[in-house]
Amino acid sequence: MEKNNWFRTYSYIWIGQFISLLSSSAVNFSIMIWLSLTHKSAEVLAFAAIAGLLPQAIIGPFAGVYIDRWDRKKVMIFADGFIALCTLGMTFVLKSDGTNMFLIYLLMACRSIGSAFHSPAMQAIAPLLVPEDKLLRVSGINQMLQSVSSIAGPALGALAISYFTMSQVLYLDVIGAAVAITSLLFVTIPHLSRSDVKPSIAAVLDDLKQGMGAIYHNKGLKMLFLYAMVATFCIMPVAIMFPLLTIGHYSGGKWEMSIIEIIWGIGMLIGGSFLGLAKVSMSKVVLVNSMHIVLGLTFALSGWFPSTWFIPFVIMTGLGGVSMSIFSASFMTIIQEQVPAEMLGRVFSLYFSIAILPSMIGLLFTGFIADAIGVAMAFIIAGLIVVLVGLLSFFNSSIMSLGEGRKLS
Repeated sequence: MEKNNWFRTYSYIWIGQFISLLSSSAVNFSIMIWLSLTHKSAEVLAFAAIAGLLPQAIIGPFAGVYIDRWDRKKVMIFADGFIALCTLGMTFVLKSDGTNMFLIYLLMACRSIGSAFHSPAMQAIAPLLVPEDKLLRVSGINQMLQSVSSIAGPALGALAISYFTMSQVLYLDVIGAAVAITSLLFVTIPHLSRSDVKPSIAAVLDDLKQGMGAIYHNKGLKMLFLYAMVATFCIMPVAIMFPLLTIGHYSGGKWEMSIIEIIWGIGMLIGGSFLGLAKVSMSKVVLVNSMHIVLGLTFALSGWFPSTWFIPFVIMTGLGGVSMSIFSASFMTIIQEQVPAEMLGRVFSLYFSIAILPSMIGLLFTGFIADAIGVAMAFIIAGLIVVLVGLLSFFNSSIMSLGEGRKLS
């Protein structure tokens, strides 16, 4: 398939993924409202986050090996279908016994397994369809779609949960998955065939070792991963406490929580639009480091502002969305440029695992953090550490030299 037709092909993918992202955003926000207002517990939010992330982090590296061997289009279709089935299972749990948190956590964990295959496969198809000089543009458009869904999703979720039960709201996610699967049926994604389609355990471990080597032997990429891991370790425990900061520190409610989510999405839309529509000549490494600093400052200031400063909190949230959007798109593009296409499934899976696994430790102590130092102080401390990560990155020569060379062979 020639890459000069990439935009038409990707349009089908974007349409399906947007509907899926929109429905997932609405459902995820509805779940967050339901958990926050029903339990008012940082620990419940933390356990929900762990259930949604830990399985993906654990099996991610092994999933990446198979993503690189299998047809990535089929991987995305089956992963979407599995996630939809898990969501459908949650509807029955909530109808029969909405207080059984163990079953809810279990089904969220199963959804996470599906995401372990879907997310890296989605990131890994871009270099197969898109010319290298258009990768940052595609990443920017991906961020735009995610941003629009982040704006409309919370509003849709708040509206839905106001008029329907939580079990009924979950059907939105099932519909979104069906649309995403249908859109993929209309596109052709090149398949990098392998001679050993049914690998032995030794072959799987060897592939995994090669994926790790693609990171380890590229010193700049290795250090970039390390700094991202430290930042994620600090951000994750406090990020899930945004609803508690809104409700507790700023005395907000359901609609204030919606406003914060929508403003975050507007910020991400602005950041994604900047990358998707403008010709950005600035180094992607400089963008990644700078956005660490900006994001850290927005977290720190959100916790430092007095409880009456809700509007400045909203502004900082929007700025945080801008920085996260630019960071994510730039970071993903660096990986796509530095790593061969046939290894991207493994490397993206490893990245998700490397970034998420350490943060699980912080999530386990979320309840203790909220009780011991307070939610607002947690935002201040975490934000300042992320600022420090961004500053140190500028003084790391191996990170700053990324992009000067070509892909690893």
